[in-house]
Amino acid sequence: MQWSEFFTSSVGKKFVMGLTGLFLIAFLVVHVGINACIFADLPIFNENDNGAMFNKAAHFMGSTVLIRIMEIGLFIGFIIHIVQGYVLEVRNRASRGIGYEVKMGNKGSKWYSRSMGLLGTIILLFLVLHLGHFWVKARFTHEIMPVTYNGVEMHDMFMEMQMVFMEPWVVVVYVLGCFSLAYHLAHGFQSAFKTIGVHNKKYSLMITSLGYGFAILVPLVFALMPIAMYFQWVK
Repeated sequence: MQWSEFFTSSVGKKFVMGLTGLFLIAFLVVHVGINACIFADLPIFNENDNGAMFNKAAHFMGSTVLIRIMEIGLFIGFIIHIVQGYVLEVRNRASRGIGYEVKMGNKGSKWYSRSMGLLGTIILLFLVLHLGHFWVKARFTHEIMPVTYNGVEMHDMFMEMQMVFMEPWVVVVYVLGCFSLAYHLAHGFQSAFKTIGVHNKKYSLMITSLGYGFAILVPLVFALMPIAMYFQWVK
């Protein structure tokens, strides 16, 4: 089988989904780490921080050439992952035909593993909203107010988060997006490793445990950000 045939086959598409999934998981680790800097403003750390740590971290990510190049790769990875996901979803539905006469429900597989297309769509809609709130304003329209630290001017992303998350409906949408991400990761994390061949008994339990832990912790931290802003736990 030629490489071109492999990547257009069902196995090849799943392999690409796994690789791009692992790449996006790595992105989530970095992203949640940067965003968690808003909690430096909590009284138990430094109540006079006023978003300085978060703004500096966000500025570093937005002004470093290597990071900007990787950002292009990230968007390509997102597009490939989304397109391949929908292609596989359509093929899986077509192959199931009219389905089983007796529904197996969770006896056959978890509901979230059968609903990856739906969960992915919710995450996509959340992503579009998120990019509109922050990335587009920072990169293109420059609507975000500036702030200066040690003579360096940068976007006040902390204040922008405070303004965005004043709206209750926005907070609800973000939290729902995080719930969808959690269920998507609950299946996608371990599935990505299995797709690239890491699925023997020696590592299976460890990967499954890490996957569930990751699927809980990362979306939880993401969800706490709009909640903390709305209730002014950080300000």
